[in-house]
Amino acid sequence: MSERALVPRHRGFLFLDSHPVGCQQVVADMWQACPAPDSVLEGDGPVALVIGSSAGYGLAATVAGLKRAGIRGIAVSFEKAPTMRRTATAGWYRTAATAEIASTAGRDLVFLNGDAFSDTMKSQVADLIEQRFGGRLDYLIYSVAAPRRTHPETGTTYASVLKPIGQANRTKTLVFDDQGDPEVREVETGPAEGDDIEQTVAVMGGADWERWIDHLDGRGLLADGFTTAALSYIGSPLTEAIYRRGTIGEAKAHLEATAHTLNERLDKTVGGRAVTSVNGAAVTQSSTAIPGIALYTGLLRGVLGENLVPPIRQLAALWDQLTGTTPLSLDDEGRIRLDTWELTDDVQAVVAERWEAATTATIADLADLDWFHAEVQRLYGFSVPGVDYSVAVATDIPWPDYTP
Repeated sequence: MSERALVPRHRGFLFLDSHPVGCQQVVADMWQACPAPDSVLEGDGPVALVIGSSAGYGLAATVAGLKRAGIRGIAVSFEKAPTMRRTATAGWYRTAATAEIASTAGRDLVFLNGDAFSDTMKSQVADLIEQRFGGRLDYLIYSVAAPRRTHPETGTTYASVLKPIGQANRTKTLVFDDQGDPEVREVETGPAEGDDIEQTVAVMGGADWERWIDHLDGRGLLADGFTTAALSYIGSPLTEAIYRRGTIGEAKAHLEATAHTLNERLDKTVGGRAVTSVNGAAVTQSSTAIPGIALYTGLLRGVLGENLVPPIRQLAALWDQLTGTTPLSLDDEGRIRLDTWELTDDVQAVVAERWEAATTATIADLADLDWFHAEVQRLYGFSVPGVDYSVAVATDIPWPDYTP
């Protein structure tokens, strides 16, 4: 087993290595931050499938589901193993840590590594539900953020893009140089062209979510009252040109339309439901790639401080609504809203003022840069309190095994 002392090496927000001990501590901290259930969990717990379980809100859904709802079942992600030259991806190490927590909590959670878009993965999951979990699935959480998708029937590969629609968009964005010093820049993104919208919807819309339901329903694996939720984001008016009104926004609109279709179908067939859950802002590996989002999130934290609600607490609230611990609360579009703390008029007004005033010279006074910079590093297991980064650590951590 190889051991290395790891330091953060990165290009912009993309890090070349991940720290296994730091990633383990990140998951442990999430577990501690998740509120305990109001009463002792009894029995085996509901059977759940989390697709996209190793990062961001999908990871929070997995950890919160274990602690708050006592789930068992299957978690699916797509991560790279360690090599002689590189560590594994951060999601690989976070998955290993989550598996340890599940085992300690006495929950039978199987972790699968592979392409969630493929029918091969869908069949593997269905076989496991049938053979290991009594043949009935209670919950499915869909949280997939991917740059491309290959359609399993046609073999066509689609690529998503981050572009505005109709005209170019010029926006402020936040970057850090090699010394970690912040800079506020203006960047321009050209408009969607050709089939950019269709390609992005094919990757990030609801098509694959619906294929999962089709596959599991076709195998007769959906329990009475089966509930599924796809995780989404709307965000601020400050970022809507590139996000909600851009190509990704079209994909999110398709995801929400798919929820309505699935909801009608599941209600008729198993007395179930399908919803989208609109989450609040967070620093994730996906969000840092979107122009303006880094600046917005840093400013939001500067305004809210500790009142910025972390993903683990949001997903604990989601599980409470899905399991009936608290009443299901839907907006006029049938969506669960976990972002209301972010989008109040008062909060958005102050963030907008700071956005207008933000320059390289002023940003340190307007945004919580220490928090944001540390959050980016924590995505890869660095800058985690309590971890000694001068110590060599084992990087060849195995993927969690399970007994068939």
